[in-house]
Amino acid sequence: MLAATFGAVTTAGAAYPDRPIKLIVPYTPGGSTDQFGRALAEGMSKVLKQPVVVDNKPGAATMIGTNLVARAPADGYTVGFATNGSIVLNPMLYKKITYDPPKDFKIISIGAEVPLVVVTNTQVPANNIREFAAYAKSQGGKLNYSSVGLGNALQLATEMLKTELGIELTHVPYNGSAPALAALLANDVQLMVDVVSTSLPHIKAGKLKALAVTSRNRLDVLPNVPTVAESHPNFQAATWFGLAVPAQTPPEAVEKLRAAADQTLRDPQFRSTFNGLGLQVLQPMSQAEIDRYVAADREHWGKVIRAKNISLD
Repeated sequence: MLAATFGAVTTAGAAYPDRPIKLIVPYTPGGSTDQFGRALAEGMSKVLKQPVVVDNKPGAATMIGTNLVARAPADGYTVGFATNGSIVLNPMLYKKITYDPPKDFKIISIGAEVPLVVVTNTQVPANNIREFAAYAKSQGGKLNYSSVGLGNALQLATEMLKTELGIELTHVPYNGSAPALAALLANDVQLMVDVVSTSLPHIKAGKLKALAVTSRNRLDVLPNVPTVAESHPNFQAATWFGLAVPAQTPPEAVEKLRAAADQTLRDPQFRSTFNGLGLQVLQPMSQAEIDRYVAADREHWGKVIRAKNISLD
């Protein structure tokens, strides 16, 4: 069945792939992004019968690793771990950027959406999004929110939420989720929009309160936490994980890589593992569906970037 599905690609006379494939992950090892990338690489290795080796290249808001993929030979042996930040946000935010996603990449898989959770600490007298909005208004702009830096999806989602709720909060950026959450736990800030996987242990321990999730639907890991959209229709914010290759990668190699990723994404154990961490593993998409997904995501986040006039050097 697999042999019939996968067409042969000749690279120096051999069927593709005939040597290990490199997956460049533009993040440090150990986080949920890296974990997802490594598990995807492991699953693809089994299908392709060649190692898919993860190479972490963090730095410059993912731009170091992403640029390496853009400049790599388009031969199917270099794949990039693509995210909403690297492919959608960075080109709209940074004045100086060394790659152009529509020109330099083909996005070949959208593996998972990463829903966000709106959290506060136990000192804040609010248990849902409406109560927090009322509390913030009563404080006359004195409350703060944390994020992992200017222009990332967490900060942009908070700005969207501020507009939706009609409240004023002061942004306090931190260098990573750990210090941003520490500030929230200490009540130095009173709100954070975070990826579910990093806040979940604190929520389960009763140290943080989940006010709402930003996904379209409630999450299995937080079934009693409402979506923002339940009180503010059409509000939705999520980041995503996927795969990209250099734009001129041969179609036959693209199809083999996509088929291997798709088979991994359908695996029940893979889905269960990452859904349990608060990710939403997606069903495989066609190339046309992927292209529409990325275009819609670009328009969605572009609205808040333009409205807030956010630009980074």
